[in-house]
Amino acid sequence: MLFAFCNLAHSQQQAKIFKIGELVLRSGSTLGTRREIFRRELRQLGYVEGKNITYETRSGEGEIDRFPALAEELVRLQVDVLLTSSLSELLAAKNATKTIPIVFLAQGNPVDLGLVDSLSRPGGNITGITTFSSELSGKRLELLKDILPKLSRIAVMWNPKFPSQAWSESQQVAPKLGLELHSMEVNSADKLDSAFKEAIKAGSSAIAVTQNPLMSANQKQIVVLATKSQLPAIFSNSRPSLS
Repeated sequence: MLFAFCNLAHSQQQAKIFKIGELVLRSGSTLGTRREIFRRELRQLGYVEGKNITYETRSGEGEIDRFPALAEELVRLQVDVLLTSSLSELLAAKNATKTIPIVFLAQGNPVDLGLVDSLSRPGGNITGITTFSSELSGKRLELLKDILPKLSRIAVMWNPKFPSQAWSESQQVAPKLGLELHSMEVNSADKLDSAFKEAIKAGSSAIAVTQNPLMSANQKQIVVLATKSQLPAIFSNSRPSLS
């Protein structure tokens, strides 16, 4: 009888289908590179979509303000894991649950952002991979200066809606490089055009674009505006994020 119950329990475990909840900026778009790699690695570990794992995907349809409500919806569905790849997604998930594991695919320093206790022992229900993008903001300024030795004034595009050390890091490094900075604050896509005009008016000769969901989602438009304005630009990503 004990053997029979053990077999039954084993069968029930095998039959369980795990649910991964994920937030995306827009529906219908192809998966970003990080998400593709995540799914590929899960398949290699034996987690096959439709067999023993499913994805509950919710889209903000281009509006990041919808993420909190969508994250709460995923929590109500009792997903086993919440997957995030942008800071706005991560913050929404963090506020929605203290118990469901949250995995972030790439962020800045999670300790500085107040997301985890430490890199070695995150604590709580959040873990993932960090890119240290903010810490590399100064290095990107150095690269621009190496490419354009006569560069004296640069515009740093950042979004004040998202906590980031990118702007402060740039401010610390700029004086050592003999650079003056123009704060190019952009908190919505419809302000990009006017932000470029203000940057040119301020005498900026190049642009450094920081990493955040707004900039990633509109990177193609930023490239077009930079080309039109004849301003060299440097990004934290080599191509737009499609998550």
